[in-house]
Amino acid sequence: MGPEGSGWARRKVRAVVLCPQSPRSPPAFAHAPILRGPDSGRVSRPSWARWFPGHPGLHFPAGLPLGWKALLAKSEVISFPVVQLHLNRTAMRASQKDFENAMNQVKLLKKDPGNEVKLKLYSLYKQATEGPCNMPKPGVFDLINKAKWDAWNALGSLPKETARQNYVDLVSSLSSSLESSSQVEPGTDRKSTGYETLMVTSEDGITKIMLNRPTKKNALNVEMYHEIMHALKAASKDDSAITVLTGNGDYYSSGNDLTNFTDIPPGGVEEKAKNGAVLLREFVGCFIDFPKPLIASGQCPALGHLPSPSLGYSIAVYASDRATFHTPFSHLGQSPEGCSSYTFPKIMSPAKATEMLVFGKKLTAGEACAQGLVTEVFPDSTFQKEVWTRLKAFAKLPPNAMRISKEIIRNREKEKLHAVNAEECSVLQGRWLSDECMNAVVNFLSRKSKL
Repeated sequence: MGPEGSGWARRKVRAVVLCPQSPRSPPAFAHAPILRGPDSGRVSRPSWARWFPGHPGLHFPAGLPLGWKALLAKSEVISFPVVQLHLNRTAMRASQKDFENAMNQVKLLKKDPGNEVKLKLYSLYKQATEGPCNMPKPGVFDLINKAKWDAWNALGSLPKETARQNYVDLVSSLSSSLESSSQVEPGTDRKSTGYETLMVTSEDGITKIMLNRPTKKNALNVEMYHEIMHALKAASKDDSAITVLTGNGDYYSSGNDLTNFTDIPPGGVEEKAKNGAVLLREFVGCFIDFPKPLIASGQCPALGHLPSPSLGYSIAVYASDRATFHTPFSHLGQSPEGCSSYTFPKIMSPAKATEMLVFGKKLTAGEACAQGLVTEVFPDSTFQKEVWTRLKAFAKLPPNAMRISKEIIRNREKEKLHAVNAEECSVLQGRWLSDECMNAVVNFLSRKSKL
């Protein structure tokens, strides 16, 4: 699972590259103190800046396996539009002092601005100080420098003065947006829900937990893992009779956010794997212990991490006829999780569960229903109406009777499920440290970057 340390939900680029391109960069380069190690004596770096040894300004834990270096260096290598902020403001060019002030302002940022923004800052700095990209294009396997080169080269012949102004404008807008995001007015959705990656509502006896990272296909980052656990614990104590888990956008969930693998703590990859196993065990445990009827509502495709526990522990699973279910654990060099190694063979047959868990067979909604993973399938055009008609009817049933009935049905299995969960997480901890897993993840990201 490999959590994402700081849990930044808005990451768009997998390579984190802010260091100088070459030793020729001036010693006063504003980003170097941010990226330099704690011994630099220059400035305390933000917690979000951790990098590789062997590159100016890039520091990673000692002894990092090659597979992890390749993964952490991996970028989607996507091209973003040239940053052209206020190109017509020829009369308002930023002075060198403004530029230096902006560089100092970057040092003071306390929150991760996102990897795409970091690349933009890097490229604008290089353009403002050296002009158009003058470095040879790195080889295809030199992923870190290639991502930096792509970002700088994308600026083309943008004049130094314009790049300097754009840099100042970008830093100014970045500082303003981060400041405003930390000063949310009472009554707004964020303040009222307290969630960044979910939309949680409770009405008419139904608590709805909706995954809300549609631009990331509702991939689970560390923040979402924690928020789902918090939402389930809150729902178990509120006045609702039932809880429904669903997703906003084109995916119910696309599984684990693979950027979770890229944020390595000071203790290295071993600490990363250990923390990930602890988080996953707690996450799955929340589903095992959830006392109320839990319904999964999937109108869209579902992959991996979330479908495993939600399919296995839900009282009912409703799907539209365009939904699919996929657990590509082997494709990523990993192993079953969410107690799926136990629940899927019980729900399906051992042979069918093996097809799905070992060989990664993708099931249509109809196939999943025939195998018992899905309760009922509805046409996509009438899905919401059909599901909510049932949910509202369930919510009118005596809540204590439903809770007690669920306990009688499931309690015999709880001890077994917790034991299976612990075993699966222990195995996964080892898989995450394997070269096989790292190579599979790198290959997956490489294919994705070409789409």
